[in-house]
Amino acid sequence: MFVRAVRGATTVEKNDAEEILSATEELLEAIVKENQINEEDIISVIFTVTDDLNAAFPAAAARRLGWTSTALMCMNEIAVPGSLKKCIRVMLHFNTEKSKSEIKHLYLKGAKALRPDL
Repeated sequence: MFVRAVRGATTVEKNDAEEILSATEELLEAIVKENQINEEDIISVIFTVTDDLNAAFPAAAARRLGWTSTALMCMNEIAVPGSLKKCIRVMLHFNTEKSKSEIKHLYLKGAKALRPDL
């Protein structure tokens, strides 16, 4: 087994708690489904939000999904001039037999612009 990380991001239309939580849940569920990750294999998740999002902790979305034994951390993304706004980013660490090249990183909504190569 290896520890691997999978990245993902999404955007919201406004700084609203329910919108942040729903978008984060959607992203987490898509990452888990696309990479066939069992919740028991998730080690930790780091969430970042742009400085225009402060209505909710995105980690609360993971708790709503029942991830009560997973280490979660929320932080602010660096406010680089001209960067994507209203963006939630995720880095999820998990145990797997997959190689790094088999990991599928997911970028939803406006965050697709962050990784056009995917």
